[in-house]
Amino acid sequence: MARKALLLLLVFSLLLEAALTFAGFLLPDLVLTKFGVAPTSDTRFMAFAMAWLLLLVTLVCGLALYWTWKRHPGYAPLGYVLGLWWVGIGLGLYLGYGRLDNLVLDTGKGLLLVLATWGSRLRERTN
Repeated sequence: MARKALLLLLVFSLLLEAALTFAGFLLPDLVLTKFGVAPTSDTRFMAFAMAWLLLLVTLVCGLALYWTWKRHPGYAPLGYVLGLWWVGIGLGLYLGYGRLDNLVLDTGKGLLLVLATWGSRLRERTN
């Protein structure tokens, strides 16, 4: 059950991160406006840099999904890293900028990912 939950969370995360990545590259003004930032040449530059960072996270998420699917032993560290990444982002954006939506969504997703990874590892050890 934990492995299925982990796989579903990784699929959801991969789709969300991929959408944000493509939007960051193809529609930076829309993404900036959605996050309350005025599109200027400086903010478009930062949106481009963030899109590359999102691409990296998307690729790591895809690798974690593939490794979880194939039962590769390296899936757990990737699951924990991604989960803690999102917990950190959610907490940082909330504490720094008062973004409650990021606290709930990113930190919630990160905690679920850490718990599902832990549950999947626990299940492996008991079998």
